[in-house]
Amino acid sequence: MNSQNTLTRELALRIGLAARALPDTDAKRLLTLLTAAIGSPLTDAKLASLDLPTLKTVLIGIDDSDLSRTLYILKQTTEEMDVNDPVLQAYVEGDMPNSVRIACASSDAVLVDGHFGTCPQFYIYQVSATAVRLIAVRNAVLPEGLDVEDKNVYRAELLQDCNVLYIASVGGPAAAKIVRLGIHPMKQSSIQPIATLIEQLQQVIAGTPPPWLAKAMGVNVVHRFHFDHTDDVDNELERDLEATG
Repeated sequence: MNSQNTLTRELALRIGLAARALPDTDAKRLLTLLTAAIGSPLTDAKLASLDLPTLKTVLIGIDDSDLSRTLYILKQTTEEMDVNDPVLQAYVEGDMPNSVRIACASSDAVLVDGHFGTCPQFYIYQVSATAVRLIAVRNAVLPEGLDVEDKNVYRAELLQDCNVLYIASVGGPAAAKIVRLGIHPMKQSSIQPIATLIEQLQQVIAGTPPPWLAKAMGVNVVHRFHFDHTDDVDNELERDLEATG
């Protein structure tokens, strides 16, 4: 196709990545549909102006969540997205003091785009205020022949060593099962890059994390409260002694 020959390598790569977010769609078909929607040749400026209603005119019958993810990828530059295969890093318990373990429901190790009940895998990161390691990728697809009573419990148990789960969507009953295992689910209102969410988490860790997160980091919340509020605690103790005395 002449239009395809005019694409830069970066645009071709982004279209290829975007096609992976769509059911029954390869890069060639997506290129044809995009050309029909915004004209040839495709350029960064045209893709930047592309919106969801326009995309819906050529990608008919596709879920809004898939379309939103596709649109997000098409508008990114390769510098903004890590398109390389993720590399696992060794981790031994205790390597990263005051860190937490998080799981990200993602189809590509770039974006948190997965529904808890259907995402194919979870990416597991160990995160401290100053460091991040990808320590595992866990396949969430039920092995053939394995019969489980509750698929959501099966998936949650894959993550029971994690403190936080980032997901694009999750149902109420499934969320309750996640919480029951001590995992804090963080449902995103829109598709977000994993790197952005980790950066936000690091800022919270470096600042004043909420008690549940401080506990996950191994920080003694009682002691921290005591030292931060010594005078108040001493005054309360004095009042208690006077009342009993």
